[in-house]
Amino acid sequence: MSRLIIVSNRLPFTLRQNGTNIESSASTGGLVTALAAYLDRERQQQKGFESIWVGWPGGVIPSELVPRATEILARQQACPVFLSQEDGDDFYYGFCNRTLWPLFHYFTSYVDYSPQNWDTYVRVNRAFCDAVTALARPDDTIWVHDYHLLLLPEMLRSALPSANIGFFLHTPFPSYEIFRLLPTAWKQQILRGMLGSDLVGFHVHEYTQHFLQCVHRILGQEHRLGKLVAGDRVRRADTFPLGVDFPKFAQTAQSEAVLERTRKIRSELGDVRMVVSVDRLDYTKGIPDRLQGYELFLERHPEWHRKVTFVLLVVPSRVEVPQYQQMKEELDELVGKINGRFATLGWTPLVYQFHLVDFEELVALYQAADVALITPLRDGMNLVAKEYLASKPDATGVLILSELAGAAREMNEAVLINPNQREEIADALAFALDMPRDEQVRRNQLIRERLEKFDASGWAKLFLSTLAKVKAQQGQLATKSLAPALQAEVVRKHHAAKRALLLLDYDGTLVPLAPRPDQAVPNREVLDVLARLARDPRNVVYAISGRDRGTLQRWLGETGIGLIAEHGSWLKEPGAEFRLSKPLSADWKEQVGSILRLFVSQVAGSLLEEKDYAMAWHYRAADPELGAQRAKELIDELTQFTANLDIHVLEGKKVVEVRSAGVDKGTIAAELLLRLEPDFVLAAGDDQTDEALFRALPPSAISVHVGAQFSNARYCLGAPPDVVSLLKQLAGDA
Repeated sequence: MSRLIIVSNRLPFTLRQNGTNIESSASTGGLVTALAAYLDRERQQQKGFESIWVGWPGGVIPSELVPRATEILARQQACPVFLSQEDGDDFYYGFCNRTLWPLFHYFTSYVDYSPQNWDTYVRVNRAFCDAVTALARPDDTIWVHDYHLLLLPEMLRSALPSANIGFFLHTPFPSYEIFRLLPTAWKQQILRGMLGSDLVGFHVHEYTQHFLQCVHRILGQEHRLGKLVAGDRVRRADTFPLGVDFPKFAQTAQSEAVLERTRKIRSELGDVRMVVSVDRLDYTKGIPDRLQGYELFLERHPEWHRKVTFVLLVVPSRVEVPQYQQMKEELDELVGKINGRFATLGWTPLVYQFHLVDFEELVALYQAADVALITPLRDGMNLVAKEYLASKPDATGVLILSELAGAAREMNEAVLINPNQREEIADALAFALDMPRDEQVRRNQLIRERLEKFDASGWAKLFLSTLAKVKAQQGQLATKSLAPALQAEVVRKHHAAKRALLLLDYDGTLVPLAPRPDQAVPNREVLDVLARLARDPRNVVYAISGRDRGTLQRWLGETGIGLIAEHGSWLKEPGAEFRLSKPLSADWKEQVGSILRLFVSQVAGSLLEEKDYAMAWHYRAADPELGAQRAKELIDELTQFTANLDIHVLEGKKVVEVRSAGVDKGTIAAELLLRLEPDFVLAAGDDQTDEALFRALPPSAISVHVGAQFSNARYCLGAPPDVVSLLKQLAGDA
């Protein structure tokens, strides 16, 4: 039975050395809590369900105690990745939390671009890869989590090519303008690392779009509705909002122990309304701004003095990072200032707690609070907002939530504010404290229904089921892949044929696509194999391309193969001269050319290619987003302008082409099939213009699409080198 391998920076267990012994204690955190709920349910519902968690157990374990530590964790279905003190510092406190964390949360002034930390980040990701590959089985599902391990999916893909790999990012993914601040090599490796997975998940649609935009602009890979196709694989990026373990919070909130703790909290505070916030110590959480907003509220609303208390719970975090140390000092000063200004005998307007609380105490705190004030400056999700309402069985209470938290996309009924403006925080507090009970219940019931339906277990289940669908889709494409065994069968049929017709597209099929059309010059390997095929009297070989006849003749003329230019407008039999395949007119070119030249002037890096009976606007070297947008506008304009002209407008890979109507690759292929009557046909192409060719072929033909994509072709190959390799086999290479 397949297993689920979960890979994250930290294990759900922390190991500590106690003399000559190793002690284990449970770790906390949103990911651990979310996955624990899913794993518990799966173990109950699936007999024999297995999971293994791979991660760092915390701290530094002496080498002599490593076997004992590994044994302890193995009993808890965990596999440790041990780090040295230096690697732990440079990896976690270095690149993860001084580079990626501030960058992904838009705190660009805090970003440290240390090459040493980057090198350690790569090395630690490699250590995780080694640990996973050592235990992975062919049918396992590997689920990698968060910004600590952005490079890991690609490393795993290289080691385990057919593995089922998912990746989920629990922070925001920044916009292109922010992400591009990373050095070129780093950002390219990070994106390729994430794309090593079959499914990349994010909390919010906005983050998914940012990722796809970066992949497009930095790697040049386009997507269709979140699907990315490269080589022989299809990947997907999608949105999966993380929930909380709703049943656990709801049931715990009604337990007698928590109800008693709730009564105790209310009794200690006295007859006041309670505002609560719960955060890790982190500059992204907006705690100083929140306190200043509360201070302004007290200034503007003296009627609430002695009637409201703000309980601020801050959990220690990353205290080794300088920005966090400075923030702790700032919080201490702000708390002292506010209480110094407004506190009276018998009333403390601000209760500040800097420690970790247990689960029941946390639920009691939520349940006791009349208002939850959650105002991060930027947050991937923020589960505290969801935990608060999951802990309110009577659906009372008011949630004030930053519009910059990922959770805000699902919680429109909350009081949404901009956390950067203290006036909005102050006004929201006044509004919340005055909100009638029935209005609180109306808002909260809608959110609670959503939280119950899309809880943490449902989040994990949805992600993993989507991953399975992506793998199934890849499997459908894999069944079409022209694998070595099928290639051997193709070679056998070719050698047995009396007459073989080979129809080969040029760009993207025989040679890789190039930034400029004039750069896609064939290498010696391509020329040699075409010439050898042409010398075999059984073969009739044609390069069938959108290229102009002059270029095809200059590049391929000496090989002895036939040439078909401009998608079938010009035909050159082997050993003959070019001739028109049918009478064509180019009267339209002057009118259309003026439009195309205008777009060339508007888009830097684009260019116009003129042919006898076609014109092509190329934008491969242009800004990816601008080029794609202008291409849509150009197609729309040309389609309207040419409605009464006998021409076709086609969209290819980074090119918009206008050509005379009445000819295409399918038309010319049909004529050749009728005239030559071959008993073996092979055709290969890579873009939309080749689909007409594939449709024109008989069912027995070997049609090959270059690249993983749904096509009319029977088979697919990954890239031009794979096509050349197949042709070499047809030419007689072993």
